[in-house]
Amino acid sequence: MPETETISAVTKVLLVIPTYNNRATLRGVVERALRIGPTVLVVNDGCTDGGPDTLEGLGIARIDFPENRGKGAAILAAGRWAEERGFSHLVTIDADGQHDPADTPAVLRKIEEKPWAIVVGNRRFVGRDVPGSSRFGRVWSNLWLRIASGSTVADSQCGFRAYPIAALTRLRYSSCRYDFEVEVLIRAAWAGLALDSVDVSVHYPPREERVSHFDSFRDNARISRVYALSTMRALAPWPHRVRFRTPETENRLSWRRPLRSIKQLLRERTSPGEMALAVMLGIIAGALPIFGLHSVAILLLATLFRLNRVIAFNSQHLCMPPFVPALCIEIGYYLRHGEFLTELSLRTLGHEAHLRLLEWLIGSLILGPALALVAGGTVYLLAWSFQRGMRARREATSLD
Repeated sequence: MPETETISAVTKVLLVIPTYNNRATLRGVVERALRIGPTVLVVNDGCTDGGPDTLEGLGIARIDFPENRGKGAAILAAGRWAEERGFSHLVTIDADGQHDPADTPAVLRKIEEKPWAIVVGNRRFVGRDVPGSSRFGRVWSNLWLRIASGSTVADSQCGFRAYPIAALTRLRYSSCRYDFEVEVLIRAAWAGLALDSVDVSVHYPPREERVSHFDSFRDNARISRVYALSTMRALAPWPHRVRFRTPETENRLSWRRPLRSIKQLLRERTSPGEMALAVMLGIIAGALPIFGLHSVAILLLATLFRLNRVIAFNSQHLCMPPFVPALCIEIGYYLRHGEFLTELSLRTLGHEAHLRLLEWLIGSLILGPALALVAGGTVYLLAWSFQRGMRARREATSLD
């Protein structure tokens, strides 16, 4: 696969309804979906209640699993099916009757505006029948989505969604059940896709009439596992690989394109001094041997000192392994022993790791501030120069 690829504009949308033992509601949902217009695909996720048999005579496509594999597996199978037939996007609707297919046009309009976005429905919680667990779960899930991915949606637990097909077929996932709907948002955001929301209605029948296959223990444990692992990965000092070329990735700050990033920040009215201090903070913290805690420390300190968190966060990548840590270790070793470490082996970096950490810390306290002064000074001069040029252009334009 190429380094990055472009998400094409919407040309063909497939409406997908995964189902597992929804006999009472399935046909009604499919009939309402057929009135909308797009091709409808029903994924029978190993139903044992005869629900798919109620669809006889309807003009739909079907995928039938011999046994239950999970909602995530059903959506991924639909994605492969859609790609083989030239669809550009896939819209998912739950088969339990909670979603109204009549809201589909609003979702389609949103993906016409942003074909590179995963669009997630925002359920309008009204009425007394809305479960308290759904209200709490949405707030809790939204919080952890933001921590793990840096992106937000209004309702990260809603199954009424639109996916670019590439989001389902170009990325790898470890989840196949309800936890997939969390993992796909996180990994897509890491890869460069946008996340967006659109309001949709939701129907909750009285408690005694509800049919839910969500296991409150197992599925919540799976979702918690996804958030825990994703958060640990998000706190690692190396950046995520951007796989898609979108307006969001073009506007991201990148140290591979420092001049463009500086221009972007100056448009946001960040002063040259503030930019330089944020860069220095990110480099000093990034050089320290605080595994997995760099991002947390930088965000907390940037907030405390009211510095630009985006600049500080991205600056730590200048201290990525192996070069800066190796230099820190060499400096620390020299200060402790009066000579440089010339043997880099399993013994020196493995069995003697506890000694290397001390030397890394000593070296980082010297090299970190030195690199920070050089980088901060460079950024200050570039930002000041660009800011002066931008001011001169604005003045020339006003005179014209």
